[in-house]
Amino acid sequence: MGLLLSILNTFTSYFAFNKYTTISEDKKYHKSCRSTNPNKLISYQSKIDNLKSSDIVYRTYVPDDKVSWSVSWSEYKPVEYTAPKLIQNKPDWADVQNPLDIKSWNVIDGKTDRRSHLGRYELIDGIPINPCGRTGVCGRGQLGKWGPNHAADPIVTRWKRDQQGNKIFDSETKKPILQFVSIRRLDTNEWAIPGGMCDPGEKISQTLKREFMEEATDCLGKNSESRQQIENHLNLLFENGVEIFRGYVDDPRNTDNAWMETIAYNFHDEDDTVFKELVLSAGDDAGSVTWMDIDHKLKLYASHKKFVQKAAESHNAHW
Repeated sequence: MGLLLSILNTFTSYFAFNKYTTISEDKKYHKSCRSTNPNKLISYQSKIDNLKSSDIVYRTYVPDDKVSWSVSWSEYKPVEYTAPKLIQNKPDWADVQNPLDIKSWNVIDGKTDRRSHLGRYELIDGIPINPCGRTGVCGRGQLGKWGPNHAADPIVTRWKRDQQGNKIFDSETKKPILQFVSIRRLDTNEWAIPGGMCDPGEKISQTLKREFMEEATDCLGKNSESRQQIENHLNLLFENGVEIFRGYVDDPRNTDNAWMETIAYNFHDEDDTVFKELVLSAGDDAGSVTWMDIDHKLKLYASHKKFVQKAAESHNAHW
């Protein structure tokens, strides 16, 4: 812990001196991954690790005016946490425990893409620092990579229709109602887009389709012939996606040294030709799956509501 805290303090002094400005000065960042009330500290995700109540990690309080690294804050003492499963199991998809053993940053390092959608991120004494500011936790948390962790989120949509196949319009906005495929996450029990992490060396187009198939059609629970039929059914849809978002994600797993970034694509089934005969089925990573009406009252995981809103607006649908 001493090494990371020492580096963070050095980092704070460095940016205060150089008048560096981070994106996090816009307060829309770090809502999910920051304790904003000193009397109500939020816990870092612990359900996945099955921690005892006495072992639950709480984020250090970080007020709005202290998020940016450009603001000097010598008293800042974030909690250091890396999930035990990463340290003990050492999965092959995860980085080594000591970030100083990694020599290549801001580039493609073998099969690992260490570049950020935000541009070059800073390192102090060999350790990457969250470009959007303080989070109240240092270390890797539950993320496999030091620095950026890349994901892909497929927003699969269709129009809500009545039994006769006609579009259904909202009574107030007079706009057609759009639906998207949503899964309930097992780790947080929140509804979310069926996305996931990019495998090393995998193209983004492959990640988008693979994650959707695994989480929303339960293709892994079917035989090879059934999986191929599902893939063939989805091929045309996934050839015509529109990029909705690319960048940093306000994710509850983010720390001062590891953070989530994603690329979100909208795949729209305009005439319901793809999903008319394809039944949704939750995969191993999802508790359930459903077509969910898109509306401003939605409560979704991390930044997913923002992505879904962008998709709705691109189709001039109800929001």
